Amino acid sequence: MGFESQMPCIDFTRNPKDLVEGSEGWENLCKLVREAGEAYGGFQVVYDKIPVELHEKMFEGSKSLFDLPLETKQKSSDDSKAHNGYAGKFKFAPLYESLTLPNPHNLKEVQAFTDTMWPEGNQSFCETVNNTSKMMTELEQIIRKMIFQSYGADTNCDSLVKDSWNIFRFTQYKAPTGKGMEVGLPAHVDKNLLTILYQNEEGLQIETKEGEWLPAVVNDCTFTVFVGEAFKTWSNGKLHAVEHQVMMKGPKKDRYSYGLFSIPVESPKERDADDLPLLFCRLDHHDYELFTYTNDTSA
Repeated sequence: MGFESQMPCIDFTRNPKDLVEGSEGWENLCKLVREAGEAYGGFQVVYDKIPVELHEKMFEGSKSLFDLPLETKQKSSDDSKAHNGYAGKFKFAPLYESLTLPNPHNLKEVQAFTDTMWPEGNQSFCETVNNTSKMMTELEQIIRKMIFQSYGADTNCDSLVKDSWNIFRFTQYKAPTGKGMEVGLPAHVDKNLLTILYQNEEGLQIETKEGEWLPAVVNDCTFTVFVGEAFKTWSNGKLHAVEHQVMMKGPKKDRYSYGLFSIPVESPKERDADDLPLLFCRLDHHDYELFTYTNDTSA
């Protein structure tokens, strides 16, 4: 795991038995994931159970999605809900656009989104997104289970992992026209449990506790993971909710990424027995998301 000039990277592919719960390899990965989550709050994972060809289809679909007229993309938005539908055309992030859909593992939800974007139909896009999100959900749940178990939360680990819902976000960053660096997305901290991202171009960075910015590398089968504020709260401040940003260097190609965001149904309660007194009060995460969504003007 490299910790010096780039984000920590943990290889889940060295031995298939490493992902078998209770094995020595599993215990070692639990330790590495927890250490990266506490020291950095952002790390990368090599995971090859999602075919490269599927990622290629996702990026093709993403380009087609963002090539649609603005009025079409805006039809996916619901102002009564946090983090859904279209976002973009911000003065503080003019290169940024995103589209978000809830419950991407549910084929009916993805089909409804697809039908809104392409009334004439786009079954390939629908099936590709649904299949990819299911596989990314499996990866997210593996990582979350590793963290729970590393803190000794074994009794209700499965229920802790399942007690959440997901959103799926497509993002496009237009290439700057100049030769310098431009902000694609300002520095921010995610508010959910975990974020799993896959990108086709460099630009994503995390800030270390020492104030340095580390880049996320772009390799086949390499995902970027962020700890969010909800997981930091659950761990009583042990996990680090990491600041991250996107910086675009021009003139290059447009940058595309897609990500899975896990959101707690309610704040998980079980922690290890040796925890210090709670540093954060219990909260309704849905209400917190709505509050920050309606009061957040940065990202």
